[in-house]
Amino acid sequence: MAARGRLFRALPRARVSQNNGMYRIFSGIQPTGIPHLGNYLGAIQNWVRLQEEYNSVLYSIVDLHSLTVPRDPTSLNQCILDTTATILACGINPKRCFLFQQSQVPEHAELGWILGCFTSVPRLRRLPQWKIKDASQKNEGNVGLFTYPVLQAADILLYKSTHVPVGEDQVLHLELAQDIAQHFNKKYGKFFPIPRAILNSTKKIKSLRDPTAKMSKSDPQKLATVSLMDSAEEIVLKFRKAVTDFTSEVTYDPDSRPGVSNLVSIHAAVTGLGIKEVLHQSVGLDTAHYKMMVAEAVIQKLAPVRSEMKRLQQDKCYLQNVLKAGAEKAKELAAPVYQEVRRLEAELFAGLVLGLHSSIPACCSLGYSSSPPKSV
Repeated sequence: MAARGRLFRALPRARVSQNNGMYRIFSGIQPTGIPHLGNYLGAIQNWVRLQEEYNSVLYSIVDLHSLTVPRDPTSLNQCILDTTATILACGINPKRCFLFQQSQVPEHAELGWILGCFTSVPRLRRLPQWKIKDASQKNEGNVGLFTYPVLQAADILLYKSTHVPVGEDQVLHLELAQDIAQHFNKKYGKFFPIPRAILNSTKKIKSLRDPTAKMSKSDPQKLATVSLMDSAEEIVLKFRKAVTDFTSEVTYDPDSRPGVSNLVSIHAAVTGLGIKEVLHQSVGLDTAHYKMMVAEAVIQKLAPVRSEMKRLQQDKCYLQNVLKAGAEKAKELAAPVYQEVRRLEAELFAGLVLGLHSSIPACCSLGYSSSPPKSV
C-alpha cells in the first residue's frame, strides 16, 4: 500500500465530530460475498487508515444496493454477516467508526426518494455504469439499478458527509451527489456540504486471468480472483496460473505488459513498498519465480485476516450486535438531517399552496367556476 501521505488528496488532518465546518467521512460496501484481494487492497485498507486519522467516520454494509440483482434472503443475510466479519478482521474498529447495515436506517431510502425528485432521467442515463450494466442485462435493467446512484447520493448526504473514499470508477457517481447537493442548496439555502473525493493511490487490482479487467467476485473464471478466505494452496495455484507474457524479465509497464504489471502492483500493495522497490527485489528473477514471490507475500498478508475471519464467523450474535449498535449511532446523526429536509420541503410546499390560494378568486377556491356551467 502507498505511504499515508500519498493516500489523501487535499484532505488535511482535522478533528471530526458534529460536522459543523469539520470533516465527516462516509463509505459503503455491498454484501455480495467474501471480499477479494482487490477489495481489501483498494478499499478496506484505506478504511482502516481513515478511521485512525479522523474522528467522524461511517462505514455501511449497503444491502439495499445489492437488491438490484435477485437475491435469496437467506444468502443475503449470510453475506451481510460475512462482509461484517471480513472488514472487522481486516482492522475496522467499531469504537473508531460507525459500522452499520444500510437498511437498518430507513432514512437512507426515504431521503433517496426525495433526492430522486431532484434528479432528471437524462442525467442518470449519461452515467456509463448504467449503460454497461443495462447492456449486460440485454437492456432490461430494473429501476433500482437505474436509480441506485441517487440512493448512493442519499447515503452520503444523509450524514452531511464532507469526504468519500472512492475508486476511479465511482467518481462520476460522486459528481452526481455533488450536483444534487448543489441543486438542493440552491433551492433551500446552504444545507448539505459538497462532498469531495478521497482517491486511493493504490493501483487497481486486475484479474489474474485477464489483466485488462478488474478483479471481481462475479468472474466466472475461478482462478481469476483471490478471495480473502482462500487457503495458501489456492493462492499459490492462482498466482502460478496468472496470465503474463513470453518475456521472462519482471518490469512494470501496464500498457504493454498488463499481466506482469498487475503482479507488481499486488506485490507493492501487500508489502507497502513502492513500485521501484519491488522491481529492485525482483532483479534476476524470471516471471515464474516472481509469481511465487508475490504469492508468498499475499499469503503472509492474508493469513491473520483469514484466521480472524473464521473466528468471527462463529460468533453470529457478536456480528449482529455490532451492526445493531452501529445503526443506532447512525440514526442519531441521520434522523435530525432527514427531519430538517422534511421541514424544508414542507415549508416550500406550504408557501406554494398559500401563494396559489391567494391568487385564486374566492369563488374558485372550492373548485367552482365563476360562471354557471353550460348545459349539455
